[in-house]
Amino acid sequence: MMNNEKLTLLGKKTEYKNEYAPEVLEAFDNKHPNNDYWVTFECPEFTSLCPITGQPDFATIRINYIPDIKMVESKSLKLYLFSFRNHGAFHEDCVNIIMSDLIELMTPKYIEITGIFTPRGGISIYPYANYGRTGTKYEHMAEQRLFNHSFPVK
Repeated sequence: MMNNEKLTLLGKKTEYKNEYAPEVLEAFDNKHPNNDYWVTFECPEFTSLCPITGQPDFATIRINYIPDIKMVESKSLKLYLFSFRNHGAFHEDCVNIIMSDLIELMTPKYIEITGIFTPRGGISIYPYANYGRTGTKYEHMAEQRLFNHSFPVK
């Protein structure tokens, strides 16, 4: 049986935060913690602000992870990603902040985040960050995926 008592956003009126809000992230129990399987989220409408100019940056954020005990609830993830809308951070920072917050929330076996940012000044930036649990096969997997990472094709 899934423990939903801690899910406060699902099925309620959506309230969007105006500032970076990691506190909106919620998790629920994984019904299959003994299985290794991928969960993928794609947010094609991610926005943040350049911390220097204040100009908006647009991206698709891809989140891939192998869950352990906890999984991120999708509505809370949507609200969390939306909270970057008025947050000033470089592209690379956004990807690493998202990864750190999701690791703290779920402690997944493995996670990777890719930002596919639209060009600015004629240059596209595609930051990628990953993590595999230390001392496990997932740590080795993270190293291999990082060293063999190729950038997404549009």
